[in-house]
Amino acid sequence: MTEHTDIADLLDRRAAAMRSGDADRLVADYLPDAVTFTLAPPLAHTAPEVVDPEAMRAWFASFDSAVDYEIRDLDITAEGDLAFCRSLNRMSAVPRGHHEAFDLWFRSTVCLRRVDGAWRIAHEHTSTPFHMDGSFRAALDLTP
Repeated sequence: MTEHTDIADLLDRRAAAMRSGDADRLVADYLPDAVTFTLAPPLAHTAPEVVDPEAMRAWFASFDSAVDYEIRDLDITAEGDLAFCRSLNRMSAVPRGHHEAFDLWFRSTVCLRRVDGAWRIAHEHTSTPFHMDGSFRAALDLTP
């Protein structure tokens, strides 16, 4: 179960880095060729953007508060040097120029490879469901 513990520790460190605004720590976990499908456009983010701490610092600067971040219902599958995990995550912050924080639950899937004995993120996918009633509105009011 060492793989599970190591991966859970990596994700816990990332959540702590998100809460403390540590951009360098967040990008350090990605492989140089990682691809992310994040909540923000465009459809895919690739290197060098994924591994650029300046992009993360600019994102943190778009808030008037620290980002609160939580990982819940984490499920890890690991075999050999490949692993994936899924979870429900919560993020909350006050966007710059606003008076109230948003509070958003979203889905996360992280795919990892063990390189030189350390787990690194090869792919990350985050998403919110949307209403299939013709409105196509993001379902931002869902909670676990």
